Amino acid sequence: MEPAFEVDVSNVTKRFGAVTAVDSVSLGVRRGEFLTLLGPSGCGKTTLLRIIAGFESPDHGRVVLGGNDVTELPPYRRNVTTVFQHYALFPHLDVFDNVAFGLKRRRVAGEQIRKRVREALELVKLEGLDQRRPSELSGGQKQRVALARALVLEPRVLLLDEPLAALDQKLRKQMQLELKLLQQRVGISFVYVTHDQEEALTMSDRVVVMNGGRIEQTGPAREIYETPATEFVAGFIGVSNILEGSVDSVSNHLATVKVGGLIFSAVGDDLCPGDRVRVVLRPEKLCLTTEASDEAFEGKIEGAVYLGESTQWRVAIEGGRTLTVLEQNRHRLQSNHERIGETVFITWEPESVVILREQGD
Repeated sequence: MEPAFEVDVSNVTKRFGAVTAVDSVSLGVRRGEFLTLLGPSGCGKTTLLRIIAGFESPDHGRVVLGGNDVTELPPYRRNVTTVFQHYALFPHLDVFDNVAFGLKRRRVAGEQIRKRVREALELVKLEGLDQRRPSELSGGQKQRVALARALVLEPRVLLLDEPLAALDQKLRKQMQLELKLLQQRVGISFVYVTHDQEEALTMSDRVVVMNGGRIEQTGPAREIYETPATEFVAGFIGVSNILEGSVDSVSNHLATVKVGGLIFSAVGDDLCPGDRVRVVLRPEKLCLTTEASDEAFEGKIEGAVYLGESTQWRVAIEGGRTLTVLEQNRHRLQSNHERIGETVFITWEPESVVILREQGD
């Protein structure tokens, strides 16, 4: 019977001196899944990846790969391969020999090596470049060689530690799409580490948001973005307006929330009148209008940033607070500066509001 997970991490803890890098983490990676470990520097994501790879040993917990406990096994005895941020290509070897290196160490027959290297290079679109040295390749081509070298070993799981970080923005976006298509073609599990939110949202089947060595939230990219479970996730994934408020009343899955002098409706379960909450408003969910309403923040435009397809407005509201509003540029605009100081009203749909209980409630 096939195991439930290709990778099954159970209650793993790793300390470096007084620092707990990974704190009682449990995580399962499904077969054929693109799973991303996302979080700021120092959150434990790379340490967790290195534990899965076998480069670090956990102080507590276990790691199971393909149904086999590999916690005590060295990296070369685990059926995984790792692609690093710095490609670690051998400068004195051409592309073919770089890709073939692992197969030769495993003493695979020569004809099989040629066949598998050719297939791997076709997979990453490097046909005809097998005689080039790394110094003759672009950054994107070097990254493809590193991918081919990992995939040619036919691992059950491919681990990727910020592999696109060294590329420029345009090439990085291109490689994000190519990497996702490549994963779908080979059909194996990818575990990907990044601090780049857009990268995680673009490629992942599921995202694991980490903070302080622990998992804050796990779920599909859309769920992580649309319904963050904690204030950290709401603030780390994209841009959020986060306001303090309290629940005034609850009826039929709708909560009446009070923020400053404004009372408005929001979708909310498991809330009680009097609960202290955080109100999360995504900038793109907000609308600017010149018409007042009972459920709208009144404010004045303080600043604007033109982003091409959209404009990011900074609007001052009561209590010295500021909201960010993202508006699509559907029509030719008047100068943004002409609107500075204009009185506007900010509206939104109740279902677009995320309500978070304050910690301790």
